[in-house]
Amino acid sequence: MIRSDFSFKELVRTMFDSTIFYTAKKLLPMVFLVLLADFSKAQVTSPSIVYPTVSLNAEWISFPGAAPKDYGVYHLRKTFELDTKPETFVVHLTGDQRYRLYVNGVPVVLGSARGDLRNWYYETIDIAPNLKAGKNVLAVLLWNMGSGAPAAQVSFQTGFILQGNGEREKLVNTDKSWRVIKNEAYFPEPFPASRLASYIVGSCDSVAFKKYPFGWEQPAYNDGTWSVPALEPKPRYFNVKRNLIPRSIPMMEEKLEPIHGIVRVLNLDARKIIGTFEKNGSITIPANTKATILFDIKNLTTAYPEVTFSRGENAKVQITYAESLFDQNNLKGNRNQVEGKQIKGYYDVFLADGGSSRLFRPLWMRTFRYIQFDVETKDEPLTFDKLQSMFTAYPLKENGRFSTNDASLEQIWNVGWRTARLCANETYMDCPYYEQLQYVGDTRIQALISLYVSGDDRLVRNAIEQFHQSRVPDGLTRDAYPAGGGKFIPPFSLFWISMIYDYAWYRDDKVFVDRYLIPMESILKWFEYRLDPKLGLLGKTDYWNFVDWTFSPSGIPPGGIDGNSSILSLHYAYTLDQAATLFNYSGQTQKADYYSALSKKIKEAVFKSCYDGQKGLLADSPDKTAFSQHANIWGILSDCIPSGQQKQVMEKVMNDTTLTSSTLYFRFYYTAALKKAGMGNQYLSTLGPWKEMLSLGLSTFPETLSPTVRSDCHAWSASPCYDFLATVCGIAPGEMGFRTVSIQPNLGELKEASGEMPHPLGPIKVSYKKLRDGSYTANVDLPSRMKGEFIAGGKKVLLIAGRQQISFK
Repeated sequence: MIRSDFSFKELVRTMFDSTIFYTAKKLLPMVFLVLLADFSKAQVTSPSIVYPTVSLNAEWISFPGAAPKDYGVYHLRKTFELDTKPETFVVHLTGDQRYRLYVNGVPVVLGSARGDLRNWYYETIDIAPNLKAGKNVLAVLLWNMGSGAPAAQVSFQTGFILQGNGEREKLVNTDKSWRVIKNEAYFPEPFPASRLASYIVGSCDSVAFKKYPFGWEQPAYNDGTWSVPALEPKPRYFNVKRNLIPRSIPMMEEKLEPIHGIVRVLNLDARKIIGTFEKNGSITIPANTKATILFDIKNLTTAYPEVTFSRGENAKVQITYAESLFDQNNLKGNRNQVEGKQIKGYYDVFLADGGSSRLFRPLWMRTFRYIQFDVETKDEPLTFDKLQSMFTAYPLKENGRFSTNDASLEQIWNVGWRTARLCANETYMDCPYYEQLQYVGDTRIQALISLYVSGDDRLVRNAIEQFHQSRVPDGLTRDAYPAGGGKFIPPFSLFWISMIYDYAWYRDDKVFVDRYLIPMESILKWFEYRLDPKLGLLGKTDYWNFVDWTFSPSGIPPGGIDGNSSILSLHYAYTLDQAATLFNYSGQTQKADYYSALSKKIKEAVFKSCYDGQKGLLADSPDKTAFSQHANIWGILSDCIPSGQQKQVMEKVMNDTTLTSSTLYFRFYYTAALKKAGMGNQYLSTLGPWKEMLSLGLSTFPETLSPTVRSDCHAWSASPCYDFLATVCGIAPGEMGFRTVSIQPNLGELKEASGEMPHPLGPIKVSYKKLRDGSYTANVDLPSRMKGEFIAGGKKVLLIAGRQQISFK
């Protein structure tokens, strides 16, 4: 029932039918510009019920006397009576920083979706299924992590607001009829970032259960001693604190998973502990004991651990979470190996009160494959009654399919898809363990994976819009957003334009695309103003010009600090060509011609200054002292290198070991260049790094290849999930808007392969089988109202809707 789509036509109709016609008519041009960001109906997933945008005029409430920006965990309640059980009861609500709503003791919504103060999301939900005739209770868990908040979590100050959708529902509006209490059991468990590089996902939880108000969310709880809430002062004319907008994405998936797989027990009888746990799922720690129990659940997950425990008064339990274990040299090695390794990671702590069936669940999700319980009991034994976790992630469905006669490829698909899923939540995330930030460079790849495997484009559009929201007056997007601070990686602003370009190819949604043309042009101008008038390459560009981790320092290539980098210049030229395509698509041919000409001029300048005829390669800068795969990949993708030479250059990219090589991240562009050079059939031979990662026991793909001490789950490394369908099966749009399809397979040495890609019109299905004479049979099944072409072996065949068979060599 969550609002996840937006109808501009419906809103305009409502405005013109209302009593505010005159005002609406005056404001319409401005409203139109604001709303063009929302939302095509091309998504494959079923649409949710759509509610009109509302103005939340109820009161923002919080705990009286609490410092508005400090750490705090609070509970809020509203008791009300209904004569009959309602058929519908719609409410709009949001909280700062985070909230969880219970209706008569049942959790129904977690929010708010991450945004910024200018774009603060509210949720809309029909709570009627959880209501009844007679007494009802709304209960809210509200918290603010204060200075320990995740880097991706923006905040104005602690507060909560809820408003009913109609006259009857207004009886639950937040005001002084609500009640509030601070939960004194909670305090932050800060984790020193020095122990894990770039750990910025927030403080963990410490809970002293003797101070916990058990049952606070249940209807029978007596809140008579709770406080009247404080009201947040209202602005006189408009809300300058948080600009509330409707949530544009669905609620996150939640699914119970077991915590299992004991692999280490210290200071207890291991055989007895494991036997009892496997029999009934419980573990008892004797009184006056220090014990350690380590679990390996085999596959990395993002989840809320739910630990139910009894007795053990004053016992201390520390729960440590890790992607993998570390050896004495601080290396991970094979992720399946436990012997000789120790856990290192962030942790929660709780102190037992001696009661029965207590539940510990952290406020925010945790990421882990290994989870360790360090327990110190006092005079009473502690029993873990049940250990489980609530998996959570964006609800991407695996609507795409890929299978072959090579089992290792299907394993790469499965691990890649798990990687992509764990790196998608209320935003895309670079990694779920260390940062949880939505970076533009990562997100472009993640968005394409989503479109190919799931078909759900809501998180894609959300990301494009949020990067637009991050833009600063000179035009650049921030490198990652939402985020409390923010840095700038100029090449990532170019990738934002590439995201719009990609979206324009995969969705027939010109209204959405056109909204970003003016912001896109401001980025292009930022780079244009920094062209070196003497050489014609990009001159000095400020900020962090990250390209790939193989460059030193900090991923910056030669020329990336002082100017005249062929890599950055060609990336800009590549983006100019994409922008020109978008302007042509929008009918702005004059701008398209201008940016095409500028791109051509830059490419000619790069080739003149950086091409080394003896090596047959582009250098990284005009001094021709450094050469990389990256410069030549961009040379191919941008057509700076003439088409007749691209295959020869790509062969050198693949085989010249003196070139600075691409990491897992840049392999996405490596593969794109391979295809463009007409060498797509060699793609499968480049998957050695992914097979090596599988041999290391990884259940998700990491940020960089081993040895790594950092992220074991980084979505940019999941690009094979895109390429297995786009490159191997060869499924791609035939024109902007994906109204037609172009299928050009690259099967390498495979004997059989099949794939399925979701499309708004229906699934696109292909299967290939190699015959004894070396030729292939292809079966193609297109949805109704789709046509296209099949290209293979120098042969082009027109495709129509339905099933058809083609033979090719």
